[in-house]
Amino acid sequence: MLKTSFHLDPVDTHDLPRRFLDAFAAVLEHSNYGPALDAANRLLAKCGRCSVTCPIYQAGDLTRDNPCHRSELLLQVYRRYFTPKGALLGTFGGGFELTTEHINTIAEEYYRCTACKRCRMDCPMGIDHAMITHLGRWILAETGIIPKALRAAVRAQLEGDAHNTSAVPAPAMMDTCEFLADECAEDRGIKIEFPFDKQGAEYIFFPAVSDFLLEPDTLMGNAAVLGAGKIDWTIGTKYFDGINYGLFYSDRMHENIINQEFNELERLGVKKIMIGECGHASRAARHFVDTFWVGRKSSPPEVAACVDVAYKLFKNGDIKLRENVIEGRITYHDPCNIARSGWVVEQPRELLKHICKDYVDMTPKGTLNYCCGGGSGLVSIDEIREYRTGLNGKTKAQQIADTKANIVVAPCANCKKQLKEVCEDNKLGDVKVIGLHDLLLQALVVPKHMLAGDDAADGE
Repeated sequence: MLKTSFHLDPVDTHDLPRRFLDAFAAVLEHSNYGPALDAANRLLAKCGRCSVTCPIYQAGDLTRDNPCHRSELLLQVYRRYFTPKGALLGTFGGGFELTTEHINTIAEEYYRCTACKRCRMDCPMGIDHAMITHLGRWILAETGIIPKALRAAVRAQLEGDAHNTSAVPAPAMMDTCEFLADECAEDRGIKIEFPFDKQGAEYIFFPAVSDFLLEPDTLMGNAAVLGAGKIDWTIGTKYFDGINYGLFYSDRMHENIINQEFNELERLGVKKIMIGECGHASRAARHFVDTFWVGRKSSPPEVAACVDVAYKLFKNGDIKLRENVIEGRITYHDPCNIARSGWVVEQPRELLKHICKDYVDMTPKGTLNYCCGGGSGLVSIDEIREYRTGLNGKTKAQQIADTKANIVVAPCANCKKQLKEVCEDNKLGDVKVIGLHDLLLQALVVPKHMLAGDDAADGE
């Protein structure tokens, strides 16, 4: 029986090393990880530069959290069983031998890493330890070793009746949107719309489905900004969840999930994909669209993050935002999946600096940001909360405290959940964690065509 800090469905450990090696061989044969892994094996210098940039290692000073140490766990297996030298040593009965205990260690330690890729930024050899972590998780998954929380979420998307991680039926989603539109009109005087199944729209919108349950202001902000900018958009009723936990542990599941987005886009004849405020969902679609679109007749669609769309509308003068209207001290958290590559870094900051009276950045920021502590799916594993918000979240908690901000803006569903728990567990006091579009909703200069009720009459 395997012993891990996270819950697992029962795993058959009989002949587990052989099954692990079979899965490893299959992944290498049917993917392009082989050259990358071989390069890492040849170049890994174990110089320790990565440990200096890893917030988890710096917080705990534990060897198990050193990125080089973690990658070596899988590279040991690769060298022994998938290189000529290793095969030769094995012939003479020498060298490393894979055991169930070693696989157990890989499982435990590969789910301590948030795969934030910060260590890659300072590696002189360019080794991507997060990629190796992902590969290790994929091999584990093919042998049945997957955290129960991640497996349940993916199963709900691929096999559940509602085809989303929160099991929200389409009628319930539509009712929620109708309620939000009514609330926005009554409470804010803003007329917003959530268009469903609109054929030929420019964008199909995939938020994290949890936004329909937990983030009403973010969704109202999305609709208000897109309406003010006169963007032609729609939400599909057959599939409307941007979440893709396959990104965290299995390219096979990643592809199956993103194909549901592609199918919905093609069903409605839409040109582009827009992802809501969700870091991993944005990366899962944008960075892999070319890879997983193969075999379809048309060209891959453009993938946009809603934050970037809002920024471009503002810069082009298509929407107007009031200056210095947001009270309190505001800081911004960079979700790793959209910031580490430099994709979405300055855009939200420009918006916040325009609308906030007192905006302050964290240090470090942008491409060098610290992870929230719940990345790579860890935020969904409730049984490791003490680790997530303690050792994993310690550095981020200190960052937030140092800014003395009372509002943290995080345009990511997973980051928001994690940061709320980090603030609570680290006793940061009355710190609110909200989405960027929550504030854009407050700052938006509402155009006449979106004024509701008496406000509409006044604007005529």
